[in-house]
Amino acid sequence: MLCVHVFTSNPTIEAMNTYILNLHCPDRPGIVHAVSAFLLSQTANIEEAAQFNDVGTGLFFMRVQFASPREISALQPELDAFAAEQNMKCTLHDATRPLKTVIFVSKDGHCLNDLLFRWKSGLLKLDLKAIISNHKDFYQLAASYNVPFHHIAVTQATKEQAEARQYEILESEGTELVILARYMQILSNDLCRKLSGRAINIHHSFLPSFKGAKPYYQAHDRGVKLIGATAHYVTADLDEGPIIEQDVARVDHSKSVDDLTAIGRDTEGQVLARAVKWHCEHRVLINGHKTVVFK
Repeated sequence: MLCVHVFTSNPTIEAMNTYILNLHCPDRPGIVHAVSAFLLSQTANIEEAAQFNDVGTGLFFMRVQFASPREISALQPELDAFAAEQNMKCTLHDATRPLKTVIFVSKDGHCLNDLLFRWKSGLLKLDLKAIISNHKDFYQLAASYNVPFHHIAVTQATKEQAEARQYEILESEGTELVILARYMQILSNDLCRKLSGRAINIHHSFLPSFKGAKPYYQAHDRGVKLIGATAHYVTADLDEGPIIEQDVARVDHSKSVDDLTAIGRDTEGQVLARAVKWHCEHRVLINGHKTVVFK
């Protein structure tokens, strides 16, 4: 007799959706219990949870990843009512959905190249919509990844029109994240406000000590022993937005300017990639002029 075994997957597991809930509110007893009870009422199963109490501000921060058979459209009004009742600021995200992203770049392509490789390798949860540059240097690189490339020249006289065109592209693509991958133009206060909380910049950690276009030359001249990079959210205050990630590399007197530049570029790429990854996984919560990062 021939026996045929038919294996079927569990329909309940198949129907589960994965979400990420981020919240902050004034700290008080019972918050974790209240959140857990709410999620239980939504037939949710908590898969990952992290929390932080900022004693300096009295604020409580929490990130919860959970699975639920309910659709986000059904969960959202229930969450809104719960948040209002608990005096919380909450955001709910589909954990599986990549963020619609646009990358800005100028003439230094190391961060762009690193991001493109990580994205194509499935290491960054991005829906990469376009690359915008004030130079034409990387249109072939963009084409090799099949990413639309927009060259928008920027001069002091055309800055306002250039930013208007840039923002038009961002809006048309439904952009949720902008990455300034060594984009060497200062964004206007107006554009910074429009991109608040959804634009990440990378810079060398010499700021503000070594300002200008050649920080590694200045660092070499001063004989620095540490070089590094900082990824932060963009604000109208130049290079002073909430910091997401930083790293450093040790150097010594034997390193040339070219050595420092190469080490610095490697560090910049790694720091920016980690910041982008954490942002896309909704692990970064803005806390005033700082961040809480649930790694």
